[in-house]
Amino acid sequence: MTPVELSRTVLHAVRRAVDAGELAVAVLPERVVVAPPGPGGCGDYATNVALQLARPAGQPAPRVAELLRTRLLRTDGISDVVVTGPGFLNISLDDDADGRLVRDILRAGPRYGHTDTLAGQAPELHAAHDARAVVLMDAVARVLRSQGARPRLTCAGPPEDAWVRILRIPSDIPVGTGTGTRSDTLRPVPAPADPTPLGRDAARWALLHPAPHDRPHLGPGHDDEHLAQREINPLFRVRYAHARIRALLRNAADLGFTPEPGPLTSREDTQGLLPTLADHPRVLTATAAHRAPDRLARHLVAVADALAPLLPSVLPLGDEKPSAAHRARLALAEAAGTVLAGGLTLLGIDAPDHL
Repeated sequence: MTPVELSRTVLHAVRRAVDAGELAVAVLPERVVVAPPGPGGCGDYATNVALQLARPAGQPAPRVAELLRTRLLRTDGISDVVVTGPGFLNISLDDDADGRLVRDILRAGPRYGHTDTLAGQAPELHAAHDARAVVLMDAVARVLRSQGARPRLTCAGPPEDAWVRILRIPSDIPVGTGTGTRSDTLRPVPAPADPTPLGRDAARWALLHPAPHDRPHLGPGHDDEHLAQREINPLFRVRYAHARIRALLRNAADLGFTPEPGPLTSREDTQGLLPTLADHPRVLTATAAHRAPDRLARHLVAVADALAPLLPSVLPLGDEKPSAAHRARLALAEAAGTVLAGGLTLLGIDAPDHL
């Protein structure tokens, strides 16, 4: 169960409590925020929805939390719910929750996190005649399409030939003013130097990884950091992690076993990776809503960094025979690679199998 699915499950429990007359709330929240528990919490995820509902319901938050706890305990996939502090709900998922998450990701492939929640919407995006603005608009449009929207793009001037050839900008973006009532003008801080000498992937990353209001590091003294094949380069870490996973899958095939989602025997080297993968759909939603591809870029770096502790234990060592634990770890690694590849594609960046 992903955080998005758990959020919907908790919201459904709220609605059922209202329908049953247990809670008198005139306006229900549009969504419920779930996140890893903070200090004093427990379980896999926590939410403060009971505290939000207490005042409008005219009941103490612990009472609201107990009402919701009773309903959530009847839900498949939830093994326990504990109320802590002033009314926080701490939710534990059942033992196969990790396996289900991995299966969901592998089943969806690079489209994991794609939804139709914005279906029927046609937001209008407008960019200045500037390389960074146009790359930003292109990436935002890609993420919006992943959520079901059909954005309409305009630019203050026709895209430069180098932007089309090198930065993978569509050549048919219409020229417009962006003055429509529904127009969303993207105005990132312009790049201080021409990004095209970096090549497509490094240039797009250099323009998209900083937040739109931050100045990209480009030009003399900075270009090497975007091309460095070292850990100091976040794009290298992301692409290297993906290439390493593809290599592990090839090596596993040589050893005669394939990935198979299942329980993970130890969570010490996976506890950071699992919630990060589960958070991917929320990140795509937030990226689309805030027109901020930097959120997705930073998320991919977090996935790559959380993956690193898992990789040494994926394949058998020495005379060790492949086991169910190895197959489950390989499946988790493949799921992480799927998220990395899908996210890079939305940013317009390649995810190579070899690096």
